[in-house]
Amino acid sequence: MAEENRQVGGSWEDLTIPEPYVQDGAELNERAGEESSKEKAVKCSPNLLQMLKAAERRRSTPGRDKADGSEAGTKELITEALKTNMQIQLNDQKQEFNKRPTKAVPCSLSRSMSQSSTDSLSSVNSDTSEGGESSPRDKLQKNSKGLSDFCIKNIKQADFGRREIQIAQQEMPALMILRKRVGEEKPLAGANVVGCTHITAQTAVLIETLAALGAQCRWASCNIFSTQNAVAAALAEAGTPVFAWKGESEDDFWWCIDRCVAADTWQPNLILDDGGDLTHWIYKKYPSLFPTIKGIVEESVTGVYRLYQMIKMGKLCVPAMNVNDSVTKQKFDSLYCCKESILDGLKRTTDVMFGGKQVVVCGYGEVGKGCCAALKALGAVVYVTEVDPICALQACMDGFRVLTLSEVARQVDIVITCTGNKNVVGREHFDRMKSGCIVCNMGHSNTEMDLASLRTAELEWQHVRPHVDQVIWPDGKRVVLLAEGRLLNLSCSTVPSFVLSITATTQALALIELYNAPQGRYKKDVYLLPKKMGKFSA
Repeated sequence: MAEENRQVGGSWEDLTIPEPYVQDGAELNERAGEESSKEKAVKCSPNLLQMLKAAERRRSTPGRDKADGSEAGTKELITEALKTNMQIQLNDQKQEFNKRPTKAVPCSLSRSMSQSSTDSLSSVNSDTSEGGESSPRDKLQKNSKGLSDFCIKNIKQADFGRREIQIAQQEMPALMILRKRVGEEKPLAGANVVGCTHITAQTAVLIETLAALGAQCRWASCNIFSTQNAVAAALAEAGTPVFAWKGESEDDFWWCIDRCVAADTWQPNLILDDGGDLTHWIYKKYPSLFPTIKGIVEESVTGVYRLYQMIKMGKLCVPAMNVNDSVTKQKFDSLYCCKESILDGLKRTTDVMFGGKQVVVCGYGEVGKGCCAALKALGAVVYVTEVDPICALQACMDGFRVLTLSEVARQVDIVITCTGNKNVVGREHFDRMKSGCIVCNMGHSNTEMDLASLRTAELEWQHVRPHVDQVIWPDGKRVVLLAEGRLLNLSCSTVPSFVLSITATTQALALIELYNAPQGRYKKDVYLLPKKMGKFSA
């Protein structure tokens, strides 16, 4: 123990070299003398003879005193011989390596990934459409049943997507219990549900639950980055018409919605929307469908706001159910889901450490509350911007400093928007940000940032990796933009299945209520989901 303490306290120079590594000339000479005294006959190899001759040539220089060639000469000869032997061995190994075949040999199945694992890996790595790939619109795909009424990235990923859905089902007990309790009654028999939401494994469980309750569904994505390609393939393989893939263009986005609505032999009578794009498209392109539609279920604050705008203009033709402001959506999905997924999205895209970072969260609604709580717990210094006095007071009572974005834009490391408003972060704020500042959005739409003001000639856009771009100013300042300002958690990571189970069950109950409500119960207005349905979900 005393010896260990002495070594720990000393410097590295005090450490003794283990005996096998001591190779000075005296020891080598001593060992050579011992071997010669044993008079063992050793047959010299050609390499050894060559080695000795080379060493002798290097040491035979003019004017050398021959009297010193006895003991010192032996040491030099052995040292030179060892150096030459090492060089010869390295050359021989190099030549032997060069002789080996360079053709790659396929690994056996026992030492390589299975085909399903390879498919799953490729589905994850190739989710974002990079340049050079053809659009799924350009190719005709069919599932194993011969059906082609869908448009997705790759139908071959269906098996992997099915496993993703099965994993999600284990964490979504509310939907599974709903299937079991009312599945035999088929409360949605005859319902044609057209949906425009994020297409993830959790959404797939909802879609298949609606089908188990008797509905026929057609689906498109509400976000160009949030679609899980393998899950979309699994839905298409099971017979659900799906029109979505990760990395759509703006034109692809509206094309998919149009294909979802404009079916020759199918007319929707229920709408499940997230953001209001589907409702807007039907009103703009297919207003003749509204007389047959019994209602709209909207789950986002952006979509609800657009519904209220339609009421003011007298354009809302059917009843609408506001799921976003239901107790289960606000207290569970918006709060706890964002509380966990904001960290996941930031870590996956930037590998940032939160401890000590200065972060400003724009908006202190339920989403903002979850983001602030998560970041504060990991040691970040969190500021809040909020225009609503009640929410601003809540932020103060929770220990956050409430400021304007202009006051803190120069010093913060991360800017997060979650207001549901428009142009919360403008060009003047981008100009004030320091180099390396990360900007992302946790609201539904990318309109919370004035990105059009960054598409100018003096600013350079540099793509770093999927969903990560740098905007470079003329002086070299760089601002990191995530997911092009779109929803961070569903674009760059995943969300907890358990929390979404509550929201999805609430959506299913809202569809059942609208479809089975007697004539005249609901007018052409926006309604909050009855609280008893939220309690049932909980």
